[in-house]
Amino acid sequence: MQYDYDLFVIGAGSGGVRASRMSASYGARVAICEDLYLGGTCVNVGCVPKKLYVYASEYSAHFRESAGFGWQSGKASFDWAKLRENKSSEISRLNGIYGGILDRANVDLKKGRGRIIDAHTVEVAGKHYTAERILLAVGGQPFIPDFPGNEYVLSSNEIFDLAAFPKRLVVVGGGYIAVEFAGIFNGMASQVTQLHRGDHILDGFDEEIRQFAATEMTKKGINLRYKTHVDAIEKLSDGTLKVKLKEGGEIVADVVLYATGRKPQLANLGLENVNITLTKSGHVAVNNDFQTSEKSIYALGDMTPGMALTPVALAEGMALAKSLYNNEACEMDYSNIATTVFCQPNIGTVGMTEEQARAKYPNVVKYRSEFRSMKHTISGSQERTLMKLLVDADTDKVIGVHMVGADAGEIMQGIAIAIKAGATKADFDATVGIHPTAAEEFVTMREPVSD
Repeated sequence: MQYDYDLFVIGAGSGGVRASRMSASYGARVAICEDLYLGGTCVNVGCVPKKLYVYASEYSAHFRESAGFGWQSGKASFDWAKLRENKSSEISRLNGIYGGILDRANVDLKKGRGRIIDAHTVEVAGKHYTAERILLAVGGQPFIPDFPGNEYVLSSNEIFDLAAFPKRLVVVGGGYIAVEFAGIFNGMASQVTQLHRGDHILDGFDEEIRQFAATEMTKKGINLRYKTHVDAIEKLSDGTLKVKLKEGGEIVADVVLYATGRKPQLANLGLENVNITLTKSGHVAVNNDFQTSEKSIYALGDMTPGMALTPVALAEGMALAKSLYNNEACEMDYSNIATTVFCQPNIGTVGMTEEQARAKYPNVVKYRSEFRSMKHTISGSQERTLMKLLVDADTDKVIGVHMVGADAGEIMQGIAIAIKAGATKADFDATVGIHPTAAEEFVTMREPVSD
């Protein structure tokens, strides 16, 4: 049968764009559709605007700390509208870049929501297109639970574009998105209360790291409250929100942000028309080649199980394109993927947590260093840094590296290369440090700790 396209991609986020343009570069006839914005979550309501807002929030501390270095300045003021507008301009620029990437790759862009009609047909804006293969890359969306007054809360999608800056913000959730936004608005001088139903924030991260990060967040003025559940939210006559807690008590806020998880964006996708299996979590089940139970349909990125990270989706898109159209094996190695939480200070991590390491290896040696960075010896800040290495003593291989401190993400990217290459503790010890930096601590830790 002659199809309109070799590959039709639904969703022009990071994974979809990468898969489409690389497939086209290998000679495939490719089309992609998108009903919201080019670049997906990351560019529009995720990584990019969030990091810009993190930068903005850090200036308040820079202004305060500059006095210790001899700088004198007047009272600083913050213009929320200016930041919001500049952020929007940058995103528009990036949207244009993504459009240019697709155009130069000769990928046909269709505007509208793609809906599967059958195993080889996609409908977009009332038109049908046939394809030998279909790739689903629609990503995820924030999940807000059902409770009285949930219509008054915002998700991470809307928080970037508030008409007015909130003087009082309640953040509900304990994951990295909740933690990051708590830090962002705290740095911009909002009074931030973060509510989490669990015993501690950042489930799945190294226990010592997440506890240390929570301590640093609290020192900066964030009110962290654990084992706390929202019962209902009431909108008052002046527009403020009264958050009623199941444990008793109330909190009045200007804005309530819910960051309680994300779910695949499967509505109106037409999955009922084909034989696609979902996991218990509601993600699209795929094999190691990103193939669904409907053999002509593939899926990748946040809508599938696994790590919901932009670089992971990019790598998956590349691997799939090479497999389908360049005769290469579809290989994805999910081990030792580094990640960062852009809280303040940052968390950077690669490899196993201490808990995972001790559960798998009988002889784990830990190296740990905690200190006040050189900058803060005269800045006046009480912020501290924590670094730790986990080593399998039987092989001397470094199996986990973790850091809480300024620029942890930047530092961890280089460390991740070493871990991916199989570096040992001896390799770390033989590396000459860059002085004076915080990063040199990773190659000067010599004495293991017993705890």
